[in-house]
Amino acid sequence: MKNVVWTGTWVAERLGVELVGDERLSDLLGLALRRNPRRAHLLVSNVLGKHVPQSPSVVYGHGFALGRRVRELLGAEDAGAAVVLGYAETATGLGHCVADGVGLAPYLHSTRRPVIGVDTAGGFEESHSHATSHLLLPENPALLAGAGPLVLVDDEFSTGNTVLNTIRDLHARYPRDRYVVVALVDMRSAADLGRLAEFATEIGARVDLVTAARGTVNLPEGVLEKGQALVAEHETTEATRTAENTKTTENTKNTEPADNRPGHPGAARVELGWPRGLPDGGRHGFTPGQRIRLDAALPAMAARVAEALPEGARRVLVLGFEELMYAPLRLARELEQVVSAEVRYSTTTRSPVLALDDPGYAIRTRLVFPAHDDPDDGPGERYAYNVAGAGFDAVVAVVDSAADTPALHAPDGLLAQLAEHTPSVLLAVVPSYVPARPSTERPSMLPEPLRGPAFSSYAPDEVGWLLQDLSDVTLEAPTEEREEAIQSGGAHYAESLPVEYQPSPQYQELFQTALGTSAARIAQAVGAVTELVLAERSPHPVLVSLARAGTPVGVLMRRWAQHRHGLDLPHYAVSIVRGRGIDANALRWLAAHHDPADVVFVDGWTGKGAITRELTEAIREFESAEGVTGFDPEIAVLADPGSCVRTYGTREDFLIPSACLNSTVSGLISRTVLRSDLVGEYDFHGAKFYRELAGSDVSVDFLDAVAAHFPDVADAACAQAKELLATDRTPTWEGWAAVERISEEYEIHDVNLVKPGVGETTRVLLRRVPWKILARAGAGTDLDHVRLLAQQRGVPVEEVDELPYTCVGLIHPKYTRGATGADGKAVTV
Repeated sequence: MKNVVWTGTWVAERLGVELVGDERLSDLLGLALRRNPRRAHLLVSNVLGKHVPQSPSVVYGHGFALGRRVRELLGAEDAGAAVVLGYAETATGLGHCVADGVGLAPYLHSTRRPVIGVDTAGGFEESHSHATSHLLLPENPALLAGAGPLVLVDDEFSTGNTVLNTIRDLHARYPRDRYVVVALVDMRSAADLGRLAEFATEIGARVDLVTAARGTVNLPEGVLEKGQALVAEHETTEATRTAENTKTTENTKNTEPADNRPGHPGAARVELGWPRGLPDGGRHGFTPGQRIRLDAALPAMAARVAEALPEGARRVLVLGFEELMYAPLRLARELEQVVSAEVRYSTTTRSPVLALDDPGYAIRTRLVFPAHDDPDDGPGERYAYNVAGAGFDAVVAVVDSAADTPALHAPDGLLAQLAEHTPSVLLAVVPSYVPARPSTERPSMLPEPLRGPAFSSYAPDEVGWLLQDLSDVTLEAPTEEREEAIQSGGAHYAESLPVEYQPSPQYQELFQTALGTSAARIAQAVGAVTELVLAERSPHPVLVSLARAGTPVGVLMRRWAQHRHGLDLPHYAVSIVRGRGIDANALRWLAAHHDPADVVFVDGWTGKGAITRELTEAIREFESAEGVTGFDPEIAVLADPGSCVRTYGTREDFLIPSACLNSTVSGLISRTVLRSDLVGEYDFHGAKFYRELAGSDVSVDFLDAVAAHFPDVADAACAQAKELLATDRTPTWEGWAAVERISEEYEIHDVNLVKPGVGETTRVLLRRVPWKILARAGAGTDLDHVRLLAQQRGVPVEEVDELPYTCVGLIHPKYTRGATGADGKAVTV
């Protein structure tokens, strides 16, 4: 039942303050008195999650809805180029929720915490605030430099001074054509209503305003003095009551440490398992790719909190910490989905407000405790409002590691204060993210390759991985979210990983059948391409597979060289990322340990030849920058249906069973990852070792099944190699031409969404959001697994004449999550 007493009544009656405007205003706002000489009243939001504990879904929903309105206002194209800026401390979480609603906008919030080593990209003053100076500290200085719209988010829009100061400062540095101001409530007076339009004209840009409600506060003459007098009167009464309670407590308490006293249990720590390198918020910027990582990690983190809650807890508060609002909010919202208890969310604050236990007043209780994050402006009081007396069975305090100090745990600290009012206090610490300071010196030595069984299920001599191990980092994200982020340009495909496909028994049986029927064919192609390499490239080549599809082929080529010639060839796996090139540190390592002229890059197959072109350009850039020469970018592949390379075992587009699976046929190694927060300038690219999938691993089975046919196919493979040596193998790039034609014919207009060949089509069905499959008329058993996967995902298979490939996979163009139905299957556009 709705409370009939508005939580602004007490202030309105005593000060003569009037709140007028939309009907929703009284639901959104209450009133309190500030302990501030600049302004008497405080508009207390009921949906912000700062002063008033609220359902996290309600808090997140209001911010997200505002973001959706911004997206509609801007249109999809401009929304995709937008940057969102929130204000500390109150609107840091709100701004982040708005960024989520905009879709794929990077987010930054101002801060009052200077960070050593991070340059300031701007700053401004908030004149009416208790703490006026704001800093902008983006990790990427270019974040604010784009030409797209800038969306500025605050909890209320009153005079507009703060927003105008911000825009004025940033527009002088990074001018743009459009700004959008977002607030929960527009509370401008009649005198202030025209200022925004005048300012827009002054700077020559469009400035829009998006709010949830509109109103104004009518203030009588002398309200500041009256408010200060009321605060002084009630503070004196509160101080007397506190002194009396303290005296009584001192006379009755025992001398045990606070953590051991009955009724004062120490806070139990909950290890969240926060993803390594993931920012704790938007202080230094938060990218769409990082949001994908957080979304993927939240269920496990919430489960850990739920497990730590006391049995039978009916009412739980997740309490954030000053600027740290978004991470606790998302955690609370996830917790709300998995526990039966009523979950509420709010945060501590620097803002001094009078507390008064009256149903018509917005701030009923106040906890006071010392600052515990060693603030730059020195020690001082901090506050948690409406927590005491609220009947919480447990409070989960979420702080960043910079605030996990002795002051937090002190007898008068936050945790002890909370313990006075709830039987259970849990502490969850999120690592404080500090951008890495760029090193001016290159390390003299790079790490040695990773090897099995510590990294991968391959034997240690089969392959050395020139990668870094990211196995403890949560990188997986739902396929639909990855696709939307990738296609919008908000995230690169190498910044996250798809959830590993777990094949059904029917699909596993199909893989085994395919392996049985094609193992000899693969063995012959392995032999042929290895003989070409030995004859044309080097008598003692260094095999360097492009992880991960090339790795099983590299291992098989190494095994062939041992079987046929008694050679023990070095074999490594390196990362190459479309659009970002090959791992330069891996090339440096190879150049330091081997003659670059002996290096032969190996991959499984070619599609349209994008990686071939990528490698050629990357080697050219590397040699130009490093002064190292000798690397040959020509790739050796098992199959070259796209006619993109000279060194291949066959140009037929047939089923290579290793394309049917992901890590479980590639040594349990993930696709490679390249993201700036995890991979530094002098680090190898990263990957994960999925040890937990060992029960499904067929990596060595695949190698053994193919290698078992080496004796049978030796003569045929050598004859095939001789025939190839005498053949004109100049690439025709027939596949690329076909892809361009298909892209236009099907109105996709993006060759990156056209994936030709059996191997690439399989990847589309396993990792991306497929639209349709084109199959060459009459294609036989090579497409059995493709048809099965397509049926499982609801993807149509269309037979096509004169297709140079056995099949082509088309990724859903213009993808948004509406491109799949509720059952997860693709729908047509």
